[in-house]
Amino acid sequence: MKVERKLPFDAKSFLAKVEAGKTKSELRNRQTVFSQGDPADAVFYIQKGKIELRVVSEHGKEAILAILGLGDFFGEGCLAGQPLRMSTAVAVTECSLMRLEKSAMIEVLHDEPVFSALFVSYLLTRNIRIEADLVDQLFNSSEKRLARLLLLLANFGKDGKPEPVIPKVSQETLAEMIGTTRSRVSFFMNKFRKLGFIQYNGGLSVHSSLLNVVLHD
Repeated sequence: MKVERKLPFDAKSFLAKVEAGKTKSELRNRQTVFSQGDPADAVFYIQKGKIELRVVSEHGKEAILAILGLGDFFGEGCLAGQPLRMSTAVAVTECSLMRLEKSAMIEVLHDEPVFSALFVSYLLTRNIRIEADLVDQLFNSSEKRLARLLLLLANFGKDGKPEPVIPKVSQETLAEMIGTTRSRVSFFMNKFRKLGFIQYNGGLSVHSSLLNVVLHD
């Protein structure tokens, strides 16, 4: 029996199918893409850089939902009828984004079933990541949560080589994302550096050996 190989999501080919309603933009560091409560009328694709998604409660409490990078989509809630943005999207590095109007995105998903299936698969994979993040918050120690976050930000899995994270990621941001204090993050970062798990060479690099912290019981 012939086994059908699953094709990876080819964003370039997918974006080429969107002929209208497509706009490219360049963002500077800390520039806002959209704010919580804005009309949800487009989907965004990251071609370069990293984007931070954060929410603010009615009482003013802030939380970082995710930091997304090259090849990620965000703002897709509009495709499910979300009228307003549920979060704020901010560039945390210089970014290149492709803005896809809601109507144009819906049209290409309707007309291109193969790409539609791949896009849905991409979204499901990201939802699994979000569920894993929640489990991580509920059951793992802050040290393990920090180690896992650093590995994710470093796109762990590329030949075991140290990978750049965000050149100027702050310890306050890391603390917000794993639900602990800046002082605890500072303590663990110093520990990871002394053990050779991370390096500071103009920016922060993470070595695959940091995975030992995540796997250790």
